[in-house]
Amino acid sequence: MTMDGIPRHMADDYLYISFDGACNTPGVLERELTPFLEALESGAGEWMPDIVRGIRRRKYTREAVVKGLAEAREERSTSVGLYRTKGADLDMSLRLRLPPLRPSLDLSLMVGPLELFAQESSCKGLVEMARTWAIHYPVTHATAHSLADKDLANFPLFGRDRETAYQDGFDKIYEVCWLNVFGTKLVESVGREHMRSTPAHRVEELPDGSVLLVTWPTAADFASEAARVAQARAWVHLRPDLDFDTVMATLRERSATLAPVQPRFAPDIAALLSRLPEYASLAQRQRRIAELNAYVPPEPDEWLPLDAALHSDVADPKAALDQYAYFAERLVALLHTPVPSVFKGSPESLTDIDLHFWKETFPDTFERHNIDAIAVPAVGAYLGEVLVKHLGGQWLPRKQWMEAQVRVGDRVWLPFARAHRYMRSTQSLLDHSLTQLYRVAERHRSR
Repeated sequence: MTMDGIPRHMADDYLYISFDGACNTPGVLERELTPFLEALESGAGEWMPDIVRGIRRRKYTREAVVKGLAEAREERSTSVGLYRTKGADLDMSLRLRLPPLRPSLDLSLMVGPLELFAQESSCKGLVEMARTWAIHYPVTHATAHSLADKDLANFPLFGRDRETAYQDGFDKIYEVCWLNVFGTKLVESVGREHMRSTPAHRVEELPDGSVLLVTWPTAADFASEAARVAQARAWVHLRPDLDFDTVMATLRERSATLAPVQPRFAPDIAALLSRLPEYASLAQRQRRIAELNAYVPPEPDEWLPLDAALHSDVADPKAALDQYAYFAERLVALLHTPVPSVFKGSPESLTDIDLHFWKETFPDTFERHNIDAIAVPAVGAYLGEVLVKHLGGQWLPRKQWMEAQVRVGDRVWLPFARAHRYMRSTQSLLDHSLTQLYRVAERHRSR
């Protein structure tokens, strides 16, 4: 990830690590953090952070982490972010809680793609890192698991309201992840010997009495049948009130939801639809791809055959064309910051505009009279200008601008009529996209 937490590329899934450990924050900060940072540096490998960001942005060093925490210190806490500028996506937040709160070291770490943890060697390094952290910072609860699967499990609420989840925390074993560190209270509630006998890839009692449990050798294939069986066996062992078949049915359903779906989008709008799944949660992304595969927009009908075209009825064609150019410039003025490509007036710009209006739910957010008076003529004129510029189109201006046409080949297109339909609702942005009309016009020009 970038230092602002925005992915450079949208991975299918990430490994998400949560860690809540006790520490001695009133002590010397550098000394207190040394075991944590040593374990990170020895175990992170290709996802090792290279940037520290607190109040300022610094290249990663241990001293930079300490300085960042000191600068960001507030009355009861302090935190820094750690990121990578290239390679693996990384979004890591290190937070220290300070007295009068219970002194603690809290970590949330998201690293992707999940395939980084497809080999047992890379997973062993991560497990040893978590083990070292848990020894030096005794935990209440710590986990490492697929971010998408955690989302499906409603982690960390597990069906509770936020207030209840905050008050009760991990007061019992709601879920068994790929990697788990169960604090001493959880161990005692289950029974130490019972927990030590859990069927799992690795079960180790740590010096403070907490227990490290890893269900399967590798994290990336958590959704495979064998890994799910191992997860279910550990889960029902630790929660005898649960039924194995019921747990397996739940886990298989989650695996099915996360199973990769090959995109097969309608060709005319594939450039637009391919960008929509990233706005769904990781857990629902594959389902969203399947939905979009089945989506077929209505064929554009904002056109006439050339022999039915409306003849220009304006006294001054140049003035009319200047007005259309002015309308198009208003769209550039409106969108130049969120959609920089609008300056190019290209087919790709149309897709960027479609995506922006869809993300912002523009037609359902802004006042209708402003949309009809300002947005519709601006969008229609911009679409017409792109048809002229890239398809060799020719404006056929009309006194009523809604009737204005652009001739492309043996058809005339009505860009303002398309814009009017386009701006009816957020769904209309997809049903009547600028991207689709351009691609259909392009296809018919070449016939």
